Amino acid sequence: MADDLGFSQTGSAYAVTEADRAAIAAAIDTEELVKFALELGNIPSTSRREAQAAAFVYDWMEREGFSPWKVGATPSRPNVVGTYGGTGDGASLLFTAHLDTESPTYDPYLDSKALRPESLKNREWLECWLEDGVLRGYPIANDRGPMTCFLMAAKALKKAGYDLAGRLYLTACPGEIGPEPIEDWEGVEYLGKDIGANYLFHHGRVAPDYVIAAEGCDYGYTWIGCGYATFRIQVFGQSVFRPITKTPERTADHVSPIYRLGPLIEALHDWSLRYEAENRYDSPGGLSLPKATITSVQAGHPHAGGTEICSIYMSCDLNPRQTVNQVQRQLERVMRVQYGREFVVEPLVARHGYEANEAEVAPLISSVEHATQLTLGRPAGIASSVYSSMWRDHNVFNMQRIPAITTGFKRWRPSPQDFFDSTLIFALTSLAVCGRAENVESKKATSIYGSRENPFSDG
Repeated sequence: MADDLGFSQTGSAYAVTEADRAAIAAAIDTEELVKFALELGNIPSTSRREAQAAAFVYDWMEREGFSPWKVGATPSRPNVVGTYGGTGDGASLLFTAHLDTESPTYDPYLDSKALRPESLKNREWLECWLEDGVLRGYPIANDRGPMTCFLMAAKALKKAGYDLAGRLYLTACPGEIGPEPIEDWEGVEYLGKDIGANYLFHHGRVAPDYVIAAEGCDYGYTWIGCGYATFRIQVFGQSVFRPITKTPERTADHVSPIYRLGPLIEALHDWSLRYEAENRYDSPGGLSLPKATITSVQAGHPHAGGTEICSIYMSCDLNPRQTVNQVQRQLERVMRVQYGREFVVEPLVARHGYEANEAEVAPLISSVEHATQLTLGRPAGIASSVYSSMWRDHNVFNMQRIPAITTGFKRWRPSPQDFFDSTLIFALTSLAVCGRAENVESKKATSIYGSRENPFSDG
């Protein structure tokens, strides 16, 4: 990886010392961290409505001297990019996090079909606050808390006087959480992941050597990620005028496809159990446990009698070695055995999972491991399988052959100390990967391509 920069495959580019750690830690203000996280987190930024949060990040980057720009598929949903360093011949590191947060749609009709009234009233969907020593609210957890940490890590490096040889990219993206365009909700307005980090990579004026998707991982990391596919399974039958309907004794003999859904759902559930067991993927970069679940059922209209068509929507995670066509064939086999009548199985959404090359991602892993050791007094280690069994934006960059991981602090209810620790870890990682701009050549004697194994050793 990056031979022209002198990188080996086993370490980072700069030997971070205890003195570096102390200087950078002194430049981190925990009170400022919490204040910033709450200000950013309390900006409403549901899917498709990220503009205000993007403007907040842009303005902050501009005030702090990170020369930001915006790039987006639509003006109302921009990616925000800032940079620091890049004055020498070091490797570049890109941090990314998403501006949108999971929440109700706040469309009364749609939400009434999916959520209980008490769930809609949960203030943590849109609000963040400090209570009992922890920060609450979905925007903090996913994903503006980790975003706060890498933004403030760049500020701490600058404040402590550490210019970077390599370029540090700071990016805030829309659309990572957002639903995908499907059926009645199609078009650019409903784009999710296509306009976030994926759009950023192709059009955002970024060229990173390494990437960190900053999201809660309980301080672990993984360089693999699942994709997913959403299948629509349509089954067909007859719609008969009710007064002339001859009601059979068995639901399996009913002409309406609605009556035949029960056994079919059981068969799909049995298949999903086999799916999870057969597609377990255990690798050095993490464990993926793909799941398959029925997420929606639609049949007819309540105001208009019967129906000839029922649709079951099934979402399936895809480990980095699976392909969508393999899963489609499996579902079709289930349908042929169980249903044996007219049906159609087709993917409405398809995104494959990816993984980094273990050797190529090693310098980044080494940097994160030792930064965590210096900060927490313990190594980071591989994250829980839940974090390698979902889509995160490191997939975008591993797809493009750029070594990428996802890592970050405590996923739920982080404390102010977690914010401090994560900010320091991100700052030390950035210094280790990008290198210090001043007297960069002299550092080669004490870096990984010199005699020392530990890039964080003293001296």
